[in-house]
Amino acid sequence: MEQQKSKFAAPKKKITLKKLLLEIKYTILFWKGRSKGMIHTRNLELSDIRYIFFPKDFTEKYGYLGATIPSSGELFKALYPLVLALDFQAKPGWCPRWFLRFLHVFGNDKSIVRVRNYRLHLLFRKITKGVLFWDWKTKWYSYDLRISVSGARHLQNLASAIEHDFFKRGYIEELISKIKKLDPEAKIVTYDIKSLEKRLNDLEEKNEK
Repeated sequence: MEQQKSKFAAPKKKITLKKLLLEIKYTILFWKGRSKGMIHTRNLELSDIRYIFFPKDFTEKYGYLGATIPSSGELFKALYPLVLALDFQAKPGWCPRWFLRFLHVFGNDKSIVRVRNYRLHLLFRKITKGVLFWDWKTKWYSYDLRISVSGARHLQNLASAIEHDFFKRGYIEELISKIKKLDPEAKIVTYDIKSLEKRLNDLEEKNEK
């Protein structure tokens, strides 16, 4: 037996291609940002069009994922595999990356918290399956990397592995730097953290005497 539909259920509205194109048309026409109370959207600029079709670097190419990603340096090297993994999960094979950047600008107002056009925002979320790079930052030390992403478990595990590896390598470099400062002639033959910590403690005790 077929389950009887509730008479109180709201009818599902189908978004036709014509309606979607009209949404895009009016979104582009109303380029000026709007504000209501504490909620506001930004003014669209020519640089947004360039960002969509001609991204200038790695950061802009994958900008639709959310967080601003560095284009060079140690942090870039650390986050690079995570960004590629997020992009692989978020972008279907049939969808060009420029279209996701387009939805990021005209649907999400080039933000992870604002919405410029609700239907385009929903379309963006549907295509990307909710995959998002929320934020990254270093907290107590330059190597204390914290990453926040939305996505499948393997993406969360990858982010955690990157955090752990970045901290470990940064801490080892700090220990070696302190050892070299106390003993410029010191030769580093092992990168085991416990061995390096013991060697540093021995040097500090020796200098205190």
